[in-house]
Amino acid sequence: MREAVIVSTARTPIGKAFRGAFNETQAQALGGHAIHHAVNRAGVELHEVEDVIYGTASQQGSSGFNTARQCALRAGLPVSVGGQSVDRQCASGMVAIATAARQIIVDGIDIAVGGGGESISLVRNEHRNTYRSQDPWLSKHYPALYMSMIETAEIVAERYGVSREAQDAYALNSQVRTAAAKELGRFDDEIVPMASTIKTVNKDTGEASYREILLEQDEGNRPETTLEGLKALKPVFKNGQQIKRGACITAGNASQLSDGASASVLMEAKAASRRGLSPLGIYRGLAVAGCSPDEMGIGPVFAVPKLLKQHQLKVDDIGLWELNEAFAVQVLYCRDQLGIPDELLNVNGGSISIGHPFGMSGARMVGHALIEGKRRGVKYVVCTMCAGGGMGAAALFEVA
Repeated sequence: MREAVIVSTARTPIGKAFRGAFNETQAQALGGHAIHHAVNRAGVELHEVEDVIYGTASQQGSSGFNTARQCALRAGLPVSVGGQSVDRQCASGMVAIATAARQIIVDGIDIAVGGGGESISLVRNEHRNTYRSQDPWLSKHYPALYMSMIETAEIVAERYGVSREAQDAYALNSQVRTAAAKELGRFDDEIVPMASTIKTVNKDTGEASYREILLEQDEGNRPETTLEGLKALKPVFKNGQQIKRGACITAGNASQLSDGASASVLMEAKAASRRGLSPLGIYRGLAVAGCSPDEMGIGPVFAVPKLLKQHQLKVDDIGLWELNEAFAVQVLYCRDQLGIPDELLNVNGGSISIGHPFGMSGARMVGHALIEGKRRGVKYVVCTMCAGGGMGAAALFEVA
């Protein structure tokens, strides 16, 4: 039976949206950088890649034209290599890796790239509407489908009794874990530094200036964070009819808007063995599930049991968990409902402290979980996340 193995992973550092190092860098350049270096690390020739599957929550380019194809060409892959874009919102990058794996297992190709990325800076700006147009029928029958993600997080907090205090404490722990991990070099094996031009606007004059920069590490971590500082932050959401008590989602206990990209090279296991490659891990499966759009953050509660049942595993069989930190509230609820040990969850922090380029995060989490899982000597890792519209996705990998 054919198996798909991950033989390399590479990503950009993560830049802060709008004011960070990549605020003038195209999504295609970010994706191209990650893909090019992942292929180089795998030791395969550019023309040997048979397909590129790339996840993004916002297609970028002329008429939203297939970001995957554009990133493949930007990476230097020949025109003979195809590209397929995937949109499952925040699960896009991980689903792209799973899709690439299926191409290998089912369709018989030997080498594929799976990854994802996002340029929030160049999509959510004054030149482009943040939200897609709404279908009238869906607006009437499923109005929560078009809720802001912050409002869905507020609903989860209220509906399931997750306190502001617990959210802030979790957010602080994420910052602390990431700071410690950076000091120990836990992200070094996945990041490839990237040069860019950063745009700065003078607040007084409105004049823009540009300077060259080399980003070597993620920009999002705030090691100086304190619990007192988090408590002092005001909620972002202004109460609506659905929120009966005070709002609790702040800039401190929610993921950061960010820019970045990540990619992994997948290969058929026997083909990798013939080349003498040592894989990071083996793709074992993906499960997705839907939930009510107004509480989209709890999607993993439905996707994870489905995944574990498919593979006859239990929570205790998993040595490491990555659960995307869209909001502290949904991580806490999912962790407690699923019974995930805190010491095995997001051990080096997550999107609250690292950053969250929507299409990138799932791909980044897979690469990081495999590297960290190998360092710890665990057998299985699970990556899971909620996704806009009311969904959860979870993927199982065996560490090689």
